Amino acid sequence: MASAFIILVLVVVLALVFDYINGFHDTANAVATVVSTNVLPGRTAVLLAAVCNFVGAFIGVGVAKTIGGDIADPKSITQLVVAAALLGAIVWNLLTWYYGIPSSSSHALIGGLVGAVWCFRVLHDEAPLDALWGLLTSKGVLLTLKALVISPLCGLLGGFLLMVLLLWVVRRARPATVSRNFRALQLVSAGFMAFAHGSNDAQKSMGIITLALVAYAASLGQTADLVVPGWVIVACATAMALGTASGGWRIMKTMGHRIIKLRPINGFAAETAASLVILGATWLKAPVSTTHVISSSIMGVGASKRVSAVRWGVAQNMLWAWVLTIPISAAVSALTYLVLHWLLG
Repeated sequence: MASAFIILVLVVVLALVFDYINGFHDTANAVATVVSTNVLPGRTAVLLAAVCNFVGAFIGVGVAKTIGGDIADPKSITQLVVAAALLGAIVWNLLTWYYGIPSSSSHALIGGLVGAVWCFRVLHDEAPLDALWGLLTSKGVLLTLKALVISPLCGLLGGFLLMVLLLWVVRRARPATVSRNFRALQLVSAGFMAFAHGSNDAQKSMGIITLALVAYAASLGQTADLVVPGWVIVACATAMALGTASGGWRIMKTMGHRIIKLRPINGFAAETAASLVILGATWLKAPVSTTHVISSSIMGVGASKRVSAVRWGVAQNMLWAWVLTIPISAAVSALTYLVLHWLLG
C-alpha cells in the first residue's frame, strides 16, 4: 500500500510537470500574434496569458472526464500505465519545443495514454490488434480523432471568413485608424485566446490525475467515481499558469513571424476565430489541440490576402508534426511502460 501511494504521488507530480511544460510549450498560442504585431512587449503578453489561462481552467471539467474515463477504464489499469503515458507526452513536448515546432501537447498526452494502455493490455495476454482496435474505437479516442480533423478546418475557415468580413467593414477607414483601433482590440482577443486555452488544455492534466486517483482506489479494492477534486483543478490551473508565465519563445517565433507577416487586424481575426473554436470544443467535452487551431486560424487569415501570403513550407513542416504526434508519443509511452514494468512490475 505504501509503495502504491508513493507511485500515485509521483504520477501526480509528473502530471503537474506535464501541465507546466504544456503551459510554456503553448504560450505562443495566446501571445504570438500580439507580440509579433508589437501590441504588447513579450513579458507583458506572457503575464496576461498566464492570468487568463488560470481563470479559464475553472469553467468546467467535461474535457477532464473525457480524458480520465472515456479512453480507458480507470479501474482496469495501474499507476505505471499513467506514469508511462505522461513520460511519453513529456518527451515529445520537450523535443518539439526545442526545435520550435508547434505540435500538440493534447495529442501527445492522448497518444501517450493509448500507447501505455495498449502495452499494458498486450502484456496481460490481450491480442495486440484487439487491444489496439479497442482503444481506437473507444469513445474518448473517437472524439479526439474527430476533433483532430474538424477543429483545424474550423480554425482555417473561421480565420479566413472573419478576416474577409473585417476587411469589408474597414474598407473605407484610414490604415492608421484601423491599426490603432485593432491594437486595442487585440488586447481583448489575446486575453480571450488565453482564456480559451486554459479552458481546454488545463483539463487534460486534471483528467489524468483523476484517472490515477480512481486507479489507485481500485487497487485498494475501493470504489471511486470519476469526480475531479477541487484541489486537482487548482493545482492544474496553477501549474499551467506558471508554465505560461515562463514563456515559449522558440515556438512563438514560428507562429508569429514564419507563417505569415501579421498586422493587428490579422492578429485579432486569428485569435478571435481560434478562441471561438476552442470554447466550442470545450463545451462539447472534446480535447482539441489549441496549437492546431490557432495555427490554422493564422493560415486562414493569411490566405484571405492571397494564397501565396502563407509560407506553406513552414505549414507543411507543422503538418508533419501534427500527424506524427500521436503515434510517436504512443510508441515512446509503450516502450516506457515496458521498461517500468520490467523494473518495478
